[in-house]
Amino acid sequence: MQPGDLVRDHTIYACVMGSRAFGLATDDSDTDRRGVFLAPTPLFWRFEKPPTHVDGPLPEQFSWELERFCELALRANPNILECLHSPLVEYADDTGRELLALREALLSRRAYETFTGYALGQRRRLDADLRAHGAPRWKHAMHLLRLLASARDLLRTGRLTLDVGDERDRLLVVRRGEVPWPAVESWMTRLAAQAEEASHRSPLPEEPDRRRVADFLHRVRHASACRAAPV
Repeated sequence: MQPGDLVRDHTIYACVMGSRAFGLATDDSDTDRRGVFLAPTPLFWRFEKPPTHVDGPLPEQFSWELERFCELALRANPNILECLHSPLVEYADDTGRELLALREALLSRRAYETFTGYALGQRRRLDADLRAHGAPRWKHAMHLLRLLASARDLLRTGRLTLDVGDERDRLLVVRRGEVPWPAVESWMTRLAAQAEEASHRSPLPEEPDRRRVADFLHRVRHASACRAAPV
């Protein structure tokens, strides 16, 4: 079975991510598609295992095999958690809807370290651009601000919301490079401090509900094995 066949025939969940999911799309924005596929259980009985992820087959499309997706979600990977909270769901079968029902079980205070860690890496890239070119990549600066605000609000409320809402215009001004870098830098610093403060009294649990996720994965793997023809 080819990787593209797994995405075409075994996708359980698909959504749109990127600027369109964040409410920051402009006329030239791409449509970034993300998804989760469930590789048939008998494929794991061979020496060559199915892929943990597939790039394509459509442009700007990327999918994870369910087990890998759950592993990353339990580690509070920002891209994975945001994928599960996209407001633009294109497809979800019964298993996909069960996965969506696990969203709250996958959230924990681990998000503080992972979200801010990812943000720190992005900030280093912006600083490198600033040193090399005299200006940051403004689009990346906008998305870093969005990520920090999302992390702060998640830690404050226990809910992950992707759409920036009323902050859209303010963030798009940054994207156009119309805000001086010191002001953007100050905004980033303030958001990071607010996220840290929120982490100390967040309503989120310390750890995700790993057993609940493991039970879900075992059940869907077993069901796949029972209904699959020999391969």
